[in-house]
Amino acid sequence: MTRPSALRLQHATDRAVALTILERCRAQHRFVQDVVDQVLDLYPLQAEGKRLATHLAYGVLRRKKTLDALLARCVERPRHRVEPWLWNALRIGVYQLGFLSRIPAYAAIHETVGIAQDLGKPRAKGFINAVLRRALTLLGATPLGWAEEWGAATLPVPPEAVPEGHTPPTLAHGVALRLLAQPVFPDPDKEHLAYMASAFSLPRWLLERWSQRMEPSKLTSVVCWSIVSPPVWLRVNSLRTRREDVLDRLQQAGIEVYPGDHPQSVRLASHHPIRTLPGYEAGWFAVQDLSAMYVASALDPRPGWRVLDLCAAPGGKTTHLAELMGNEGLIVACDRDPKRLHKVQQLAQRLGISIVQTHLLAQDQDPPSGPFDGALVDAPCTNTGVLARRPEVRYRLQPHDLQELVPVQTKLLIQAAERLEPRGVLVYSTCSIEPEENEMVVDNVLAALPWLRLEWQRHFDPGMPADGGYVARLQRIQ
Repeated sequence: MTRPSALRLQHATDRAVALTILERCRAQHRFVQDVVDQVLDLYPLQAEGKRLATHLAYGVLRRKKTLDALLARCVERPRHRVEPWLWNALRIGVYQLGFLSRIPAYAAIHETVGIAQDLGKPRAKGFINAVLRRALTLLGATPLGWAEEWGAATLPVPPEAVPEGHTPPTLAHGVALRLLAQPVFPDPDKEHLAYMASAFSLPRWLLERWSQRMEPSKLTSVVCWSIVSPPVWLRVNSLRTRREDVLDRLQQAGIEVYPGDHPQSVRLASHHPIRTLPGYEAGWFAVQDLSAMYVASALDPRPGWRVLDLCAAPGGKTTHLAELMGNEGLIVACDRDPKRLHKVQQLAQRLGISIVQTHLLAQDQDPPSGPFDGALVDAPCTNTGVLARRPEVRYRLQPHDLQELVPVQTKLLIQAAERLEPRGVLVYSTCSIEPEENEMVVDNVLAALPWLRLEWQRHFDPGMPADGGYVARLQRIQ
């Protein structure tokens, strides 16, 4: 693997590596979750440095609009006259000053200025230093609470939205952790949605959609969850070990962990490089959010079943199905992207799973005919339930995406239903919180297929206590 040509680090520091991640995402139009590990593998950072680089990259992407609003008050030259790498470096600096209470201001400025030296661009040091000192003056110095784990809101937050172990802060108008020396955002009392869009880096049209169907307290919870560093959940591989053994082994290694509501779930109290965790190479676990674990469990597949997984990549739910089946039977894992389908194979191999048969679907090609005992459609969607985990979605998503996705989701659900045995079971899921992609798709398919019935459905609200999404279990009755 070669280093990105746009940036050549002469000295790999955590801030410089964070900038490299951001620049690769920008230049190659890639998602940060697909870039982080590749970049971290290139540079010799210690575990703490990797954690900070990762946190900075994700944090900057989650709060990009907010950071840009602040920088607009601090940068005297026009934006087009600031090189993209330099603007990203400024975002990293302001993010530390405004959102990370554990890093002293002098250290945030000094280390961010050092990025220019790390890149062999020492002439930019003075500019970075001047901008960040203006930003420090703008941000003021009155901490409001909630740092790295949550960011901070400037709106009333209901008790159920407070992360476990945190005390609700006293909130005031301003940005995140500090009171601003001068107004930057629209007045939250007079222009509520405009304020939230700018201060929380969310598209105005999406906030308008949510506000039409959510009570204020729920809207605040969803908005706050979109800017957090979400917890890391592990799904214990029941083919190789028990949850109790994984908890014990991680605790012996000094890693704080807790069991979750799902019987295979383990939550890490803080972020750690996953591949360095005890049991990773042995296939003891896979990384999967808590709410996502309930998708395969909803199908409840039995050993010996034939299962169609219609949108399998990157394989988290596919391999969970195999674990629930005791690695007995057959799972036909379909996808249209050969690179992502290869990830399914890699994950299955690490977890010791042998019943997954990958199937590459060409454009407009129908899935295998079956028949199958069960099917899973984890449909492509807007991802509005996982904005904290996939931060770029908020900037790429457009209103017309909903209209384009619903026919695709409907087609996939019908194709899966048609390939079931009589009495076969089907699960439809998304990581969206939009009704058009969830219960409305299911309702339309049920109206078109009278031999299909809904057994139950469940909505997951973002942050309660994991990612947002939707799951429906259906059965073919003839």
